[in-house]
Amino acid sequence: MNRLRLFVLASLLVITGVKAQQLSLFTQYREQAEVLNPAALSTAYLAYEQNVSFQAAYRKQWVDLKSGPVTQMISGSYLYDGSGVSLMAGGHLINDVTGPTAFTGLYGRLGGVISGDPYFGGIALAISGGAVQYRLKGSEIRLRESGDILENKSYSQLYPDVGVGLYAYQRITAGREDVVIYGGISVPQIIGLDLSFKSENGTFDIKRTQHYYAMFGLYKFFSNDGFIEPSVWFKYTPGAPVNIDLNLKLQLAPNFYVGAGGSTAKAIHLETGFVLGGLGYDNTFRVGYGFDYSFTSFGPYTGATHEINLSYSFER
Repeated sequence: MNRLRLFVLASLLVITGVKAQQLSLFTQYREQAEVLNPAALSTAYLAYEQNVSFQAAYRKQWVDLKSGPVTQMISGSYLYDGSGVSLMAGGHLINDVTGPTAFTGLYGRLGGVISGDPYFGGIALAISGGAVQYRLKGSEIRLRESGDILENKSYSQLYPDVGVGLYAYQRITAGREDVVIYGGISVPQIIGLDLSFKSENGTFDIKRTQHYYAMFGLYKFFSNDGFIEPSVWFKYTPGAPVNIDLNLKLQLAPNFYVGAGGSTAKAIHLETGFVLGGLGYDNTFRVGYGFDYSFTSFGPYTGATHEINLSYSFER
């Protein structure tokens, strides 16, 4: 049983993400800022000045690996643009499947932006909370010994989950070529979970640990309504090295953007997309595509990663 326990735990850590990353990863991580940090302001607000946004994302990681992670997510965000403390609210539904393991989580988020006018900057604090269902299909795990507790059995457990975040941003106005600087830190999963799947033959345990995130970047706007956005995403999980993603996004006025970057996990990122609407419009629809390729040498060849992101936002 010890050999099986170590095998499955190692598989979870390797397949779900490089270097013990257990939560879902994203190529277009700035588009998922509110999921990674409940206090973050959306791209729709910072880049397009729209305070209501809805998104849908689909990610297929490592397409040449049969059991590679698949992630689907929908989310929504709202900022009441007032003075003093402006209300932030939203939520997301995420489903992630990796081989024999899977989880589905439903979260809400609530917070506030402390600012005289949130358009020009502020400090945000927020909390997220919800429930996560973890699932394990023992029939899809190849066992060394017959009669093990996981053989031909499916398991499911429901757990609460809580996350917190801190975020700050500032708009520096210089004619039409503004600069917005932003940054934040978060713990999207505060409750470290020890999952126990029990049967008449024994107990199988999986431990999920806290993740610590930090994200920083800026928007440099141009007079033609385009912008350039360098950003960095730091990820830390206890017992593993810090993982860093770097990205540079360029929006060509007003309807097309491209981006490129890389990570310390030996992967490159490419992205492209188009925008219908933009600055000066009441509604904006965006379609983005992200591509990852890993150059790591461990394990079997995994192939590329593909990600689609759809976003609709407007000002209310």
